Amino acid sequence: MKEIFLIAAFLGITLTTQAQVSNADVSATAQQAVQLGLTNALEISYTSNESTTGGTITFPFTSANDYANGVTSGDQEMKIKSNRTFNVSVKAAANTFTYSGTTSPAPVMYVYSTLSCMITANTTGGNIPAPFSANSYYGIGATAQNIIANATAGGDKRFSCKFRANPGFAFPAGTYTVDVIFTATQQ
Repeated sequence: MKEIFLIAAFLGITLTTQAQVSNADVSATAQQAVQLGLTNALEISYTSNESTTGGTITFPFTSANDYANGVTSGDQEMKIKSNRTFNVSVKAAANTFTYSGTTSPAPVMYVYSTLSCMITANTTGGNIPAPFSANSYYGIGATAQNIIANATAGGDKRFSCKFRANPGFAFPAGTYTVDVIFTATQQ
């Protein structure tokens, strides 16, 4: 009986050892391709409200000095997110301001000769093409003009500008309105 037990114990150990070696050599693999379907991404917004529609800029003309020298706005900061290099242009939505007041017929005030802008900050990695600059104001017209060129791709590219309105003394009291459109375009 002792011999059978020892043989059985020996066989059990042998079988166990062989099973452990055999399991260590077994493996299986599976493979799967992963694709990223990237598209060109571009977004422009005002940092003040994280929207594509900025707040209304109101220029109060309350003194003769305002009419003689014009009135400037505060900085208007824009943020661009783009996965490619880009340009930013600016234009007025119309050649003339829309008039709201009591004078009839309505006076015609041209945007280009009244409204101008100056770039006050630029962290886009791009340049400010002439005639726009960081040192002087230049008129905005109804034709798009680049104010930022060759900006680099990134998720937090910013620039700021100030507007100056200078209608002179030729226009009667009332409200004169025009939309200004900034457009970011990938290259």
